[in-house]
Amino acid sequence: MFWQLRLDRRTTDVYTDVSTMKKNLHPSDYRPVVFQDINNGFTFLTRSTAASGESIKWEDGKEYPLIKVHISSASHPFFTGEERIVDIEGRVDKFKARAAAAAGAKEKLAKAATKQASRKHSKSGKAKEQASVS
Repeated sequence: MFWQLRLDRRTTDVYTDVSTMKKNLHPSDYRPVVFQDINNGFTFLTRSTAASGESIKWEDGKEYPLIKVHISSASHPFFTGEERIVDIEGRVDKFKARAAAAAGAKEKLAKAATKQASRKHSKSGKAKEQASVS
């Protein structure tokens, strides 16, 4: 039966054979780095390979590279429970402008359609009057 089949584990097994692993795949320059949320100033120290030109003095008195981030768990609405819009690059403004332009275009089309319908209606009324006169 299929549950009684035993998998044959040889020395070339991917999980046990060390020689099949790729060499120098992971970076070796992990170091402590401070990340700072620019929205609320929240900072935390962790290990990273991210490059930085700035540094900051941490609570332990040592200087660490500083990486500034736009959003972190301290400012993200999912983690904070707040419904706050964080707009760094004008995305929200662009969206609102597109929505306003679309609404304006929709109104313009609606006005043109009603104007055309009223013209059609007035032309058909004049044609009926002329037909009844003749």
